[in-house]
Amino acid sequence: MMVAVYCRVSTGRPEQSTSFENQQSYFQAYIRQHPEWTLYQIYADEGITGTSVSARPAFQQMLRDAEAGRFGLILTKEISRFSRNLLDTIACTRFLREMGVGVLFLGNGIHTLRSDGELQLALFASIAQEESRAISARVKWGQTRQMEKGVVFGRSLLGYRVQNGQLHIEPAEAEVVRLIFHKYVTEQKGTTVIARELQKAGVCNGRGSTVWSPGYIRKILRNEKYAGDLVQKKTFTPDYLTHARRSNHGEEPLIRLTGHHEAIVERAMWDAAQQERVARRRTADHAPGRRFFLSGKVKCGLCGGNFVARTRYRKQGPFRCWCCAQAVQSRCGNRFALRESTARDILRQTIAAACPDVSSICAKAAGLAALPQPPADGAQRQAQKIRRVVDLYADGQIDRAELDALLEIYRRQQQAQTTATAVQTPETLQQTAQAWLSGEADSDTLYKAVLAGMTVHPARVEVRLNGSGAEYLFVSDA
Repeated sequence: MMVAVYCRVSTGRPEQSTSFENQQSYFQAYIRQHPEWTLYQIYADEGITGTSVSARPAFQQMLRDAEAGRFGLILTKEISRFSRNLLDTIACTRFLREMGVGVLFLGNGIHTLRSDGELQLALFASIAQEESRAISARVKWGQTRQMEKGVVFGRSLLGYRVQNGQLHIEPAEAEVVRLIFHKYVTEQKGTTVIARELQKAGVCNGRGSTVWSPGYIRKILRNEKYAGDLVQKKTFTPDYLTHARRSNHGEEPLIRLTGHHEAIVERAMWDAAQQERVARRRTADHAPGRRFFLSGKVKCGLCGGNFVARTRYRKQGPFRCWCCAQAVQSRCGNRFALRESTARDILRQTIAAACPDVSSICAKAAGLAALPQPPADGAQRQAQKIRRVVDLYADGQIDRAELDALLEIYRRQQQAQTTATAVQTPETLQQTAQAWLSGEADSDTLYKAVLAGMTVHPARVEVRLNGSGAEYLFVSDA
């Protein structure tokens, strides 16, 4: 009979490698004591956990070879070497038994092809799984106590090297970190611009690459380690069997240590960066992508999915249109692209036909005057953005198409800020609404308040209007 052997050690430490070699020597000698057996192959997983069989390549190869009929028996030391997961143990041995392959656990005296083999296996496998749970709990408890003492669990990062559980500054990389904070706080540059500048200058990041991304810059700006603080247990392992890590959103208490190590960035600069992040996030909440009057209000008439904004470029300049998100991914047949200018015309005509009285329109835009007003310097902030993007174009950091697209966005945002600031009284609302209906002016604030939603079909557009607690439905040709 062709016989296979399976060995496993859970870590790659030198002392475990000795155990690994001893296991193989033992099985080779054991097989020589049985003249009717011939060793087919020794399958070995080194430094891999036993709580999941899917992460063990040698184990998976052994199962494939068993299915191919290359041997009839598997020898292993004990159940905990085979698997510490009860369900995996039962499932794998049943699969092998269907292939006519038995498993002999020498340390436990269990042969899976015997009549009582599965009963004995279930009992011992349960014990092995509980032992794994207890080991996991002890390790977790010990790591938590170490974290409370200030021992760092984690990898090195830009500006720091982790050695023996401590953070040590890497001077050259630390200068890059300080430069990033300076550009963000003092020079008021965005993460996209900072990433572009660093990449253009050939600066290496913490991964040894010269490729930078805005997301990587944002991670640096919010990493408390650069201010000398340490927060650990940001991720945790909810299941000791799968070992899958998840972000910690309050499931387990975080371990925070202030002034834990030498800071790269001064506390004042760090605090200023966090305040700037909050301020820019608030501005982003009112940015065009989230403040479009159509955002979240346009549905596809075929699949029911959302329409998303896309910027198209023509000789006449860039323009915004709305497309089915599923169609963009070739999952829907609705290829109709609704120009935002067309949507404005449809909405304006719908409201004019449904409510010719301006005061009625203002009444239907319930609560409009109570909408939160943008900060007084909102229009000035947009003007600064416009000047900045023109400077970027002059410096050759963006091309003409990017310039035109950004100018359109910022100018519309500036106009919306100015319009929204002026909309404060019922009288002002009526004046704005009148100019709006006549086509003399646009008001995204009024559009957003009056529009309940649009459903776009390939040949028609259904418009629903808010008013008096009800919705009014109108249909227009697409």
